[in-house]
Amino acid sequence: MNVVHHQERRAIETPGRGLTDITLEVSSIVARSGVETGLAVVYCTHTSASLLIQENADPSAARDLLAWFERLAPDGDPRYTHTLEGEDDMPSHLRASVTRTSETIPVAAGRLVCGRWQGLFLFEHRTTPQRRDLVVHVHGVGSSAT
Repeated sequence: MNVVHHQERRAIETPGRGLTDITLEVSSIVARSGVETGLAVVYCTHTSASLLIQENADPSAARDLLAWFERLAPDGDPRYTHTLEGEDDMPSHLRASVTRTSETIPVAAGRLVCGRWQGLFLFEHRTTPQRRDLVVHVHGVGSSAT
C-alpha cells in the first residue's frame, strides 16, 4: 500500500434551483483514484451554490428542503441591496452561507461511505441553469491512481 493523492475537476450543469445528485460522479472519481482507505473532499468553487448530503430516496425531502429555504431567504425581498444579477442574487448567497461549499466523505474498500439513504448533492441556489465547477480530491492509502 502507498499514499495516494488524486484530484479531478468536474463541471456540473444544473437545471436551475434545486438538488443535482452527484453521488455517482464522485463515486467514479473515487474508483479511478485507487484509494482503498481515506477521504474524498468535494469542493464547490461558487458563492451561489453549495454541497449537501441529504436524503436520496424520497423526493418529498428535497421539495420540503427547497420550500424551507424559500421561507428562509425569499427571492425579491426589498431589503436586499445586492441585486445586480436579479432578485435571486442575494438569496442565493444567503442560502449558500448556511450550507457548505465542501463535504468530506470517508472512503473504505475503495468506495464512498454513505448511509443507506444518503446522497451527495450540488445545491443550486440560482433560478436559472448554471455550470458549476467542483474539485474532488481523494487521498489515502491504496494502489497508484490510474
